[in-house]
Amino acid sequence: MITKTKLDKITYDVNGALIEVHKILGPGLLESIYHRCLKYELDLRKIKYQSEVSLPFQYKDLDLSTDLRCDLLIENCIMIELKAVQEIVPYFKTKLINHMLLTEIPKGILVNFNVVNVMNEGHFTFVNKFYKNLPD
Repeated sequence: MITKTKLDKITYDVNGALIEVHKILGPGLLESIYHRCLKYELDLRKIKYQSEVSLPFQYKDLDLSTDLRCDLLIENCIMIELKAVQEIVPYFKTKLINHMLLTEIPKGILVNFNVVNVMNEGHFTFVNKFYKNLPD
């Protein structure tokens, strides 16, 4: 069972991996390069993840899983959306928040690698009611 403390520890480790990738590569590359390097960094840190996963979601008996995808699902509790864009537009945040709610994932991280400082300018963390309901 996941707790807030464990989830926050995983988040800390994932943020370390994000920083490491950005520190080595810097801004200006394709999203697919950051994605591949981040997966390698997560492997080095022994963080479990699924890549480009179709998220389970159903409405009554209609399976909508194929319509929902995320770049990385970390330990089945953190959804990561990677970008390498000039500007984060509101749609990126809304999409991540909606996907988190529909799949009951408690935390999401939107990362834009196309910035000078990834944690100050390109990092957005979201939590929802599922996070708030986790035990400490």
